[in-house]
Amino acid sequence: MRMLRHPNLALKFGLALFVIVVAALGIVYLAVVPRLESRLVNAKIHALERASPSVRRQFLDPSQNALTDYQPLAQQIAANLNARVVVLERLGPGLQPLITVADSSNLTRSDVGTDPVARRALEAKQIASGRVTREDRSRAEVAVPLNKDEVVLLSAPLSDALANVSLVRRTLIIAGLVGLVVSLLGGAFGAWRFSGRIKRLEAAAERIAAGDFSQPVVDPAEDEVGQLARAFERMRLRLAQLDHARREFIANASHELRTPLFSLGGFLELMAGEDLDERERRDFVEEMAAQVERLTKLATDLLDLSRLDAGQLAVARAELDVAVTARTVGEEFRALAEASGHALRVETDGPVLALGDEQRVLQIGRILVENAIRHTPAGTNVVVSVGEQDGHALLSVRDDGPGVPSGHQEHLFERFYRADGGKASGSGLGLAIARELAVRMDGAIELDSQPGETVFSLVLPFSDRVDAVFTGNASVETSG
Repeated sequence: MRMLRHPNLALKFGLALFVIVVAALGIVYLAVVPRLESRLVNAKIHALERASPSVRRQFLDPSQNALTDYQPLAQQIAANLNARVVVLERLGPGLQPLITVADSSNLTRSDVGTDPVARRALEAKQIASGRVTREDRSRAEVAVPLNKDEVVLLSAPLSDALANVSLVRRTLIIAGLVGLVVSLLGGAFGAWRFSGRIKRLEAAAERIAAGDFSQPVVDPAEDEVGQLARAFERMRLRLAQLDHARREFIANASHELRTPLFSLGGFLELMAGEDLDERERRDFVEEMAAQVERLTKLATDLLDLSRLDAGQLAVARAELDVAVTARTVGEEFRALAEASGHALRVETDGPVLALGDEQRVLQIGRILVENAIRHTPAGTNVVVSVGEQDGHALLSVRDDGPGVPSGHQEHLFERFYRADGGKASGSGLGLAIARELAVRMDGAIELDSQPGETVFSLVLPFSDRVDAVFTGNASVETSG
């Protein structure tokens, strides 16, 4: 985009428009002026041709039996046609020069003695016509043969017609010059305005590239540049969101890592600096082990998220039995449910075949069950079930806890978000990871929560080999 800073963009645009206008005017000139001149000349010639039969009859009238009688008749016809009428005679055999026998202009000179139109008429023994230039003047001429040696030449000046053509030519030239000046100035001004808008977009791009997302990119026009500006604005908003998420992610990750590290450091100082009995030492070791486990889980979650963001986390697409996954998750969390006083139950009605990654589905199931156990009070019932809905397989985790407030539900899948706004035992990454994994398996995570019942459901596409027959009943129940 650096090239847009060149100051001669307006000049280049104006010159380009200038060339286009010159070419357009040249085309108009070539299409109008020669054609107009040709039409006016032909119209004059055709007018003389239409009058030529009558002129021939008059000159062949028997009463015109003497050469001296041609002169008055020529003058009479010339007055009617507004043209010069000349009777020419050829003397001698062959292509001898013509002489003037009668001339309506009373000019018995030899300016028409070798007229080419008259010679063609005598040679072809038929009417001839054309445009002739004599004494730097153009004339429309028609020659009518009277006999083998005489011809009547009708000659009309083209000065009026050519004057009209010259007027049109001058008008086109003057209008073209004015149009060229206006186009040059207008093109330069338009290019200046256009380049100014492009430079504003360039400045906005430079700001965005430098990490400044505070100033909006605005161009109210509805043309292509305006559309480009709106695309820049959408990019700015998206990058601002990503930058905010990045900063928030770093801050939250730093906080999550710092808390267990400080806790571990404090326990180590206590264990090193004080005399502890065996029970206190064992409690400290257990708490340190819990903090190490928390760090391990956080590191694993952060690694999964980074791999998801980088597109490096492979997700298989194979047939799996969601009912088997549900029973496996129930067995894994049996001890945790008993320790926390929760009643965990798994309900399945036969196999439910879906397409997905078995290990990732198991990971999502663990996240949902752990989330239900950790964020509900003791005595809450947690049910893991499978089923189908609208041609999809479901793995659902339901609890009868207090539910998730409606104002928090839309944020639950954000990274490091906690519904209670305070300190929670998890990292705040589990549901975000679960949703990303579900999307990569062409599925989704759905939430339906109200006081007394909260249901998280993993929705997966059915396998092509899904059988609609459900038999048997399997249930695993753990009461705290």
